Amino acid sequence: MQPAERSVQRRIEARDERLHISIGAVCNNNCVFCMEEDRDGRYVNNSAMTGERVRWMLERHRGAEEVCFTSGEPTTRPELPEFAAWARELGYARVSVMTNGRRLSQLAYAAHLTKHGMNRFYVSIHGHEKKLHEGLTRTPDSFEQTVAGLDSIARLKRFGVQLHTSTVLTERNLPHLLPIYRFLREHGVDQVVFNVMQANGRANTFFEQIFPAYSEIARRFRAFLAEVGEQRPAAFLVDIPLCVTEGIPDFHRGFVEKHLHYDVAEKAILDGVDVDARAEESHGRKLVVLTRDDLDHATREKRAECARCRYDAHCEGVWRNYLRRRGWGELTPVSHGDAIEE
Repeated sequence: MQPAERSVQRRIEARDERLHISIGAVCNNNCVFCMEEDRDGRYVNNSAMTGERVRWMLERHRGAEEVCFTSGEPTTRPELPEFAAWARELGYARVSVMTNGRRLSQLAYAAHLTKHGMNRFYVSIHGHEKKLHEGLTRTPDSFEQTVAGLDSIARLKRFGVQLHTSTVLTERNLPHLLPIYRFLREHGVDQVVFNVMQANGRANTFFEQIFPAYSEIARRFRAFLAEVGEQRPAAFLVDIPLCVTEGIPDFHRGFVEKHLHYDVAEKAILDGVDVDARAEESHGRKLVVLTRDDLDHATREKRAECARCRYDAHCEGVWRNYLRRRGWGELTPVSHGDAIEE
């Protein structure tokens, strides 16, 4: 059985863990849904990720399947090419960056990253037209620069580079899944990921204005698959409870990868995390490792009925901030008897 044919549950079970390294102290976009609402806190945390500490993390987790440089805008860090080279030197199979892609519009810079070992780019783009994208990024000229960044990476794909995109779904862009998908594929994107918002940060602050209902997102995605006219479009719906997406082929049901990252001790504040017990010294600063499970346990929940659902063992739960507004009405456990034979 090829990996693409495995059930979503088996794909979740087979996840390899990623190391995320938060290095972008600032961001040159101002997205309305950004989960990093505390910009001052991000600046303090990510500025502390010096070259010495980045190297320490890379060496500590060598053997991980992927390292991704993320948080804020990583391309604002001049050392990013050097960090990528270290990761390649230490044997990371995949060296990636999560970026708004604006600086990648400079082909020479994009090629420089590739030459130093960057082999996957996750580019955030939230519309197929300037008005739609920039209405969400709230940054003039960001659309043209991001699209030019996509085109730069597309030109470098012959060197083994992969190009993925992330489109955060909002009330504004949800009706445009098909044109967004076609636009991105025309610009050389290998995988188009539609990300459901995390109900934290600005997505929580502006929830009523921008956060579509899970059931409506799933309905629109099913309609997109019916309309796109491809047998297996390279489109994935990610970070939405599996019970809501029943009926969407498993190939298109994405999931959040396992990952861990480090925060400075004074910023590593999550319910259920013993900061003192986890703190480790790295070049004169206490760092605390946090995982995706830590975030889920602190900010999501399940109800007793979830235990009856065939997805329970693989479900992270539902954001509490979402449940406060929408409740459990659209979330119905899926019977084990409905399981598809493999």
